[in-house]
Amino acid sequence: MEHRSFYAVRPLLPVYPEPEETPPARKRWILVRESSVLFASKPAPGTVLMPDPLPAGLACGAPAYLGTCDDVVYYAAEVAAGAAPPAGWQPSPVRELFGKVPEDDMAVASYAVRILDFERSTAFCGRCGATTRPLTTERARVCTACNRIIYPRISPAVIVLIKKGEEVLLARSPRFPQGIFSVIAGFNEPGENLEQTVHREVGEEVGIAVRNLRYFGSEPWPFPDSLMIGFVAEHAGGEIRVDNQEIEAAGWFTRDTLPAVPTGASISRALIEAWIRREI
Repeated sequence: MEHRSFYAVRPLLPVYPEPEETPPARKRWILVRESSVLFASKPAPGTVLMPDPLPAGLACGAPAYLGTCDDVVYYAAEVAAGAAPPAGWQPSPVRELFGKVPEDDMAVASYAVRILDFERSTAFCGRCGATTRPLTTERARVCTACNRIIYPRISPAVIVLIKKGEEVLLARSPRFPQGIFSVIAGFNEPGENLEQTVHREVGEEVGIAVRNLRYFGSEPWPFPDSLMIGFVAEHAGGEIRVDNQEIEAAGWFTRDTLPAVPTGASISRALIEAWIRREI
C-alpha cells in the first residue's frame, strides 16, 4: 500500500557544496517566524516562496541553505523581530496551509521550519559548549573546538490502526481539538524495535493486545523532528482500559458510527480512509 502526504513531497535536492553565486531570478526564500512561515494567499493558489532580493530589514541571522530544484536554489531565514511582513503576506503555521498552497510549497515550508530549528538548537556543541558552524559537504554542523559532527535529530514514532472484525479502535487525547478521535501513536524508546513500540504503546494507552502487524507507510512530521511509521494491526485480546493521561477516551467504531477524525493530509487520516475503503 503506497502512502503519500504533502510532508513527504520534498522536491529539494541538498546538493553540496552550496552554489557560490545564484542570480536573484533563480533564488527563492522561505521566511520563518518561530514555527510559522510567511504566506501570500493571492493570487490563488497561494505561496510561501518569496523572490529574491528580500525587502530590506525583513530577515535576520544567517540564512539556511535548503537545496535546489529545477535550477532554483532555496533558502530559509528568520523574520527579524518587529519586522512587518510585506503587503499581502502574513505568518501561518505550516499545518494550516493545507489546501491553500501547492503540496511542494508545503513540503519546502515544513522543511525550512525544521532546518532553522536545527540551526538554532545546535548553535553550541552539546559536548564542550563551543560554537558550531555548518558543514559545507552535508546537512550537519561541526563543533569549532572538538570537531564533533551534529546531524538533524529524527525522533521515530509509531502510529497504528487496530481492527476487530468490522470495527476500528479510535481514541481521544486530551491534546486533540474538541471531539476529535484518531488512531494510537507513540514514540520509540531506546532499545526497542518498532514492533515492540507498537505493542507497548497500545498496551499502555488502551490496555489491549494486538497481533499481525503490517507496515502501512511513513511520514516525516517536522514539528519539530518526528518520523511517523504507520502500521495496521488486529485485536488479539483484552478490553479497552484507557490510561487517563495520554488517552482520555477510546472505543470500537464501525464505518457508520465514526466520530470526528483528523482532517488534512496526514498519515492518521490516510490510515482511517484506507480502512473505510476496505484497502487494509
